[in-house]
Amino acid sequence: MRKAILLFLGLLILFLTACSEDLPTPNERFGAFVEQWNNQEFAGMYEMLSGEAQDTFSTEEMANRYSNMYEDLDVSELRVSFNELSEEETTAAMEGGTVEIPFHVEMQTIAGPISFNYQASLVQESAGEDAEPNWFVEWNTGYIFPELQGGGEVSLNTQEPERGEIFDRNQMPLALNGMVNQLGIVPGKLGDNPDQAKEEIAGLLNMSVEEIDTALNASWVEPELLVPITTISQNNQELVDQLLQVSGVSISEVPGRVYPAGEAAGPLVGYLNQVTAEDLEELDAGEYGPNDMIGARGLEQLYEEQLRGERGVEIVVTNEEETSVIAEKPVQDGEDITLTIDINMQEKVYEAYGGDAGTATVMDPKTGETLALVSSPSFDPNEIMYGTTENLWEELNNDEQQPLLNRFAATYAPGSVIKPVTAAIGLQNGTIDPNEGIEINGLTWSGGEGWGDYEVTRVSESNGPVDLHDALVRSDNIYFAMQALEMGSESLISGFQQFGVGEELPYEYPIENSTISADGTIEDEVLLANTSYGQGQLEMSALHLATTYTTFLNDGNMLKPTLLTSEETGQVWQEGLATPEQSELIRDALRAVVTDGTAPQAQEADFPISAKTGTAELKLTVDDESGEINSWFVGYPTEDQDLLLSMMVEQTQDEESGYAVEKATDILIELKQ
Repeated sequence: MRKAILLFLGLLILFLTACSEDLPTPNERFGAFVEQWNNQEFAGMYEMLSGEAQDTFSTEEMANRYSNMYEDLDVSELRVSFNELSEEETTAAMEGGTVEIPFHVEMQTIAGPISFNYQASLVQESAGEDAEPNWFVEWNTGYIFPELQGGGEVSLNTQEPERGEIFDRNQMPLALNGMVNQLGIVPGKLGDNPDQAKEEIAGLLNMSVEEIDTALNASWVEPELLVPITTISQNNQELVDQLLQVSGVSISEVPGRVYPAGEAAGPLVGYLNQVTAEDLEELDAGEYGPNDMIGARGLEQLYEEQLRGERGVEIVVTNEEETSVIAEKPVQDGEDITLTIDINMQEKVYEAYGGDAGTATVMDPKTGETLALVSSPSFDPNEIMYGTTENLWEELNNDEQQPLLNRFAATYAPGSVIKPVTAAIGLQNGTIDPNEGIEINGLTWSGGEGWGDYEVTRVSESNGPVDLHDALVRSDNIYFAMQALEMGSESLISGFQQFGVGEELPYEYPIENSTISADGTIEDEVLLANTSYGQGQLEMSALHLATTYTTFLNDGNMLKPTLLTSEETGQVWQEGLATPEQSELIRDALRAVVTDGTAPQAQEADFPISAKTGTAELKLTVDDESGEINSWFVGYPTEDQDLLLSMMVEQTQDEESGYAVEKATDILIELKQ
């Protein structure tokens, strides 16, 4: 009998040991739970919770709550790890049916990194009557964040950064965080005839009554509450006074982006727009909300990242006992941007256009600093953000003069103002002898039978042979066409490339690349001849043209143009484009252009001016007899050499000769005062 009992007990122990060996260990079970957690598979985690936990909340409740929480907090790089139990601890757990396993959580969030240590409780139980026993996790909200143990809510507190401001070289504001007028309506104070009052307000603001009603019919509105309707610029006091005469209207100051230079710097500075749904799809998650403002056009868009700063964020857990900040990213205000631009010069140049279309650049030719970048006509950023002009965008888009076109960033045929560059190329490669005169008869010239009926035309006949000085002073197209054929397309292209044509301009603001031709080649003699004097397919920006002229004022070195005061000045972009002697020869010719050549109007200034003029004919084909004309002027005060003006006026075909020169002279006089 004793032997039989001992045999039975031995078999029972073997059976229980075998069952125990088949049961997953706590390490294996919690490892599977952690794997689901690291993958943020909360529904899968729910399947491994204890029966008590599953009786408390459903799969959907757990999955939705914690998935949404992690999404709101922008949780990434989640890593949950744990220290595995030793063999002795595992054996004790298998016999006792419960165990505690320490674990560690690390994650990145919208407010920065979070890490903590905690402890999980596991219990052996069966998931059903016929199911084998297994290990299940006893859920505790402290697993998500320890501060949530016992209940509580997670929330985000945000602090908006102050947008950086944009200043000119003298710390005059171009874009600042100022004050604008906010118009609101108190519905209960609209008077005896609310409909009439709303119609009067709508008429003054050039908006519809329906827009006003939409605001007034919001669910939160009460008769005595002030309802914001729109913001308007503080520059229009007359409108403010008229609006305040209407019952129920209230106007107060609120912070807003203000652009003191208005139209004069509109394309340069840009403005702010409310973020669109398309913007939110392209931007990094969490950076912007649907009510945020974002830079649109100009410097506001170009330097959006630096100007906007970074929103401050706190992740807060609140329960009955306390409020705890578990992660915090301090607010970082935007950076200020300071330009080399002189706003006084910018405004004077813009005003000089008098509504004419065109573009101008003013540089310091000794430092490379940009002093003005003008596009005319323009738009007022204040009007776009706070204006009351009816159908403003339709008006701007339909304007024949294209005020929304940023002309200083575009390229155009330069006409004869390119001739000093062509001259420098020929002098450097040895194909132009400045002392050699060429016999040229008449006003037209053809390169031969291959040209068909096409002829190069010059403005005036010469008295005797034409040398380089005479060709620059009288702007002789035939001379430069002949010289271009002499040097060949390869040499001319190579020379223009040394002046930066065809490559990206090393400049902070995106300027369209200047081009020699559509494909960078010159395949025929007619195109070669036309290119030499700024026609053909050659296109350059006003800024690039100004930059090329710095070569002649720095003994053959072309400076790098700069826009920010933080940039080093006087940097050389290309060196050795002309010798000091060749540079002096070209400077002498530029002075003679004013005293004896095509820019006599510049002698109206009480100081000497050196310049080159040009007209670019915008023909559709070489066979066209005439077309629209853009007039160019590039010049500087001969003695001081502290300003370099490059400007173009569009469609001057109906103006008197020298129209652009007169404008340019007036500008230089104004800038020198």
